[in-house]
Amino acid sequence: MTPLPDLEKLWVETRGDPRICVAILDGPVDVRHPSLAEAQLVQLPTLVPAEVDRGWASLHGTHVASLVFGQHDGPVKGVAPDCQGLLLPIFASGEGNTPVSCTQLDLARAISQALAAGAQILNISGGEFTPGGQAHPLLADVVRECERRGCLIVAATGNDGCACAQVPAAVQSVLAVGALDERGEPLPSSNWGGSYQHQGIMAPGQDLLGAQPGGGTTRMTGTSGAAALVSGVVALLLSLQLRRGLRPDPHGVRRALLQTAVTCGPHPARDCPRLLVGRLNLSAAIESLFKDHTPMSLSTESPSGQPNSAPPVDSLRNVTPFVLPPIPDAPAGIQPSACGCPAKPKQLVYALGQLAYDLISEARHDALKQKMIADWRSETRRKQLTNEPGATGLPPERSNPRDSDQWIAHLELNPTDAASVEWILLLDGTPIYAIRPDGPFAATVYTELREFFKSQFEEGVERISVPGTLAGQTRLYMGQTVPILVPELRGMYSWSTAELVKATHGEPPADAAPDLLQTHNKKTAGVASFLDKVYYGLRNLGLLPQDRALNFAATNAFNVEKMYESAIQEQMELESINVVRSPFCRPDSDCWDVEVYFFYPERHVQTVRRVYRYTVDVSDIVPVTVGPMRSWYTR
Repeated sequence: MTPLPDLEKLWVETRGDPRICVAILDGPVDVRHPSLAEAQLVQLPTLVPAEVDRGWASLHGTHVASLVFGQHDGPVKGVAPDCQGLLLPIFASGEGNTPVSCTQLDLARAISQALAAGAQILNISGGEFTPGGQAHPLLADVVRECERRGCLIVAATGNDGCACAQVPAAVQSVLAVGALDERGEPLPSSNWGGSYQHQGIMAPGQDLLGAQPGGGTTRMTGTSGAAALVSGVVALLLSLQLRRGLRPDPHGVRRALLQTAVTCGPHPARDCPRLLVGRLNLSAAIESLFKDHTPMSLSTESPSGQPNSAPPVDSLRNVTPFVLPPIPDAPAGIQPSACGCPAKPKQLVYALGQLAYDLISEARHDALKQKMIADWRSETRRKQLTNEPGATGLPPERSNPRDSDQWIAHLELNPTDAASVEWILLLDGTPIYAIRPDGPFAATVYTELREFFKSQFEEGVERISVPGTLAGQTRLYMGQTVPILVPELRGMYSWSTAELVKATHGEPPADAAPDLLQTHNKKTAGVASFLDKVYYGLRNLGLLPQDRALNFAATNAFNVEKMYESAIQEQMELESINVVRSPFCRPDSDCWDVEVYFFYPERHVQTVRRVYRYTVDVSDIVPVTVGPMRSWYTR
């Protein structure tokens, strides 16, 4: 018996299509479970280890994954068993079997990975309560990128039982999912309110049968399972679109689900606001999607009182107790073999940010502090012996390796100590990568990092660029876990916006005429505006190929200067920046077109805009521009 009406009839036509890819961002998944062993699942590395254990995160992740991908010859029948799946662990189990939360930045990183791997649906059965449902800017940017690329995020509304929004379910363009009980009433724990009232749908969420790690099944209750059911439904409907010769449209399916939801009018609830937009109505959604095509033989009637009963929750308070069987010692997932197969390509990164450092541990802090004190004593003793006046440095009680000024002074005397700390790339004050030089030029990279850090304080450097590859993860002394970025020396630069602008077209002559001086100032302001838009308005983690192209565009301001020289002559101003895959590219390359749009500010009706485009190849660690810049007018 399925929790969704009409699902059995839909399975007659499709149980999913392997061309439809659903990403599960959750806890580690036991891919050896009888319900999942034959599913088409691919594990992607994240900051959370994929090893399955007896903890909460593995239970939650395995249960959610089985609701979508459970094979029909196993103990759990998933909604879309024949679709392809991506598994990205973002939750871990902490002490006392309590969940370890995932930061919004880590979630943004995992979403970027899933998007780059080709996911069309992202299931996120979890969230974080924030006042007003406001997401971290980086997460909001990644969610917008999902919408732009046609990828749908399905997220649980949460199980706090209040009119309170959590991220990412409350973010615009996400399909939020609340939970119903077996009678079709909202679960008391299911959240409502805010943006959920126009982008949220209700699905069954009580006592949903799912897989548990190590074998066997268990039942869970809440919005987590409800979200997984809806993700499976979306995957089936996309598969049905493929089967009927249509192009899969995840956000079109989202609209159909919301427009056909059974509202409080036809089937009242005790508290109508808790129903969000309404109850999931699978048959009506199919009819809406395919009204111009051959309809399926599904009933369009809504079951009285329980329009779409659904699965379990992300809270263990309502979980049926169970005894977890022993988990085999063999690690989960596909293991490398001695076949001489080519290594998996490394994840490329081209990131922009500011530099900081981490002292790794209390022991490292104490060791550096003692060395600073020893340096002071040694230099003081030398001056005493040579009768030189004054002491050098700070007295022992004030030696502090955490103080940036003291650390810079220490590195002047001990340049090799640059390798004794973990260098960190910050984006708006948030650590996004640990920079760990490696290879024959590691010493040179450490020298560059030392100079970059010094110039941030002494020369006003605002940004550095760090291309490289990811190589695992590390836990910082301050508590965050971040990816390790092995940098590529030839693409590392530091600059201030003012100096970069000056480098593109120099200073105006001292005796420049007023009109030339005005043109120069406009160009300077224009280039600075472009860079600020990249730095602040389009900030990103530098993971996706289009983000690497955009970040390289900000580094290579010479192309930008050429655009503004032409745009200023026509009295145009910057409107927007767009990055799209280039239709033309060299073999074995990955080319993206950076398109910069300008408009005429004095025209009340904008009928004509000018586009400047240049192509960036991001197939190598350090991107490169390809061909000349082009421009044309568009409406």
